[in-house]
Amino acid sequence: MSMRYQNPIVPGFYPDPSVCAANGKYYLVTSSFQYFPGVPLFESDDLINWVQIGHVLTRPSQVQLAHVPSSGGVFAPTIRYHAGRFYMVTTNDTTHDNFYVWTDDIHGEWSDPVTIDQGGIDPSLLFDEGRVYFISNGADENGVGGVTQCEIDIATGRKLTPSRCIWQGNGGRYLESPHVYRIGDWYYLMAAEGGTEYGHMVVCARAKTVWGPYNNCPYNPVLTNRNKAPGIIQGVGHGDLIQGPNDDWFILTLGFRQIHMWQPYHHLGREVFLCPVQFDGDGWFRCGNDGTMEEAYDIDSDKLQMRKTEYTFQNTDWQIDWCSMRCPDWANYDLQADHLILCGGRDTLDDCASPTFMALRQRAFDMEMSVKVTNEGGEGGLTVYSAELEHYDLFLRQQEDGCEAVLKLNIGGIRHEQAVRRIPGNSAELVVRADSLSYRFYLRVDDHEELLGSGMSKYLSNEVSSPFTGVMLGLFAQSEGRSLFDELHINYQY
Repeated sequence: MSMRYQNPIVPGFYPDPSVCAANGKYYLVTSSFQYFPGVPLFESDDLINWVQIGHVLTRPSQVQLAHVPSSGGVFAPTIRYHAGRFYMVTTNDTTHDNFYVWTDDIHGEWSDPVTIDQGGIDPSLLFDEGRVYFISNGADENGVGGVTQCEIDIATGRKLTPSRCIWQGNGGRYLESPHVYRIGDWYYLMAAEGGTEYGHMVVCARAKTVWGPYNNCPYNPVLTNRNKAPGIIQGVGHGDLIQGPNDDWFILTLGFRQIHMWQPYHHLGREVFLCPVQFDGDGWFRCGNDGTMEEAYDIDSDKLQMRKTEYTFQNTDWQIDWCSMRCPDWANYDLQADHLILCGGRDTLDDCASPTFMALRQRAFDMEMSVKVTNEGGEGGLTVYSAELEHYDLFLRQQEDGCEAVLKLNIGGIRHEQAVRRIPGNSAELVVRADSLSYRFYLRVDDHEELLGSGMSKYLSNEVSSPFTGVMLGLFAQSEGRSLFDELHINYQY
């Protein structure tokens, strides 16, 4: 039976996907940068429909995020399964540590980190014939830059061999995200070049031994959308290979959707895309029909692709779907099944700190978010958040003589209160409606709705904003405030 699936298969800010198979299921991890808990973890039966089951880094002892700026922190995880145990290896780019954690229960807790004395970023693991190899992009012990590899003791992280550069890429800039696979008689080394932007691409090489020499694929790049026009999907790269339920091969990559065919901006972040892979008679592989990522593919499957269109307090899990920033003080959070109470301290959304903030990733261009806010002091409301310098906030603020609703736009350090409205009492419904080009902000009091203003999406994009993360739809309290949030609704049109 054939079914047609739409890309991205995991929409929203979930970059740098890595995947493994275990016990008849598939498991996926992505980068999380400054957000906590770290490294979102997903499960699937078919590579198409993914359900988040938790996070890998759930304890402060596992990752240091204090004062990590936007786009710092946890980079490019890799997940692997071997001998009944899951391993996740990653980089804290701010502290320059490569480390891995492990678990025997994918639905349970993960270990404390085991550090590895090899530098670089985007680490990976290869289990092969009783040996374990650690691969990253950096420089070896002789200062030679490229894909660097050493053998390690997986129980301790101790290096068993010197680090050695095994490949310097196909000639593109910003070589990154290396993975090594043993498939048949060959070792395949797959990586990305061109930077995680519009020139991004997947390249590969292969060798007869794990240490090389690695010969470049004659079809390189095996996957890229760098010259694909017209096309909304851009920046395709940073992939991981996996064999599907019917033994067909696929590649999961990151990519992004620009806001319009003729406007090269993207603000939803780098998302997860899926593409079929075919091996030819010479043992090389090609991706898709022509080496590009398409918006949809037909595959053999008896399942339908499902997309969640509504998010509420009741149908989300605080421990799975939501996240905060850096080092949250959980004493300021009252997380209930049908409402949320936040107590703000001195940290604000403008600071490289830990404001009182809970957020979901924005998953589609077309959406509406509404929430009822009761403010008991300070400031509290909703935010369309990209980074410290770029976020659009609609909130209630207590003054000595009453409460007011404020729309504040923050772009590149310019902080402008676009609208201020006095409200009766201290409760109101805050609403934001969006399409690919703009966000429009509304105040609703006693069934009367007023448009307070709007902000263009491109000013939250990676091309304009300071980070390379993605927009978060957040609820916050600050300025020593206390706010109650209920009746949350986020609706998407895919």
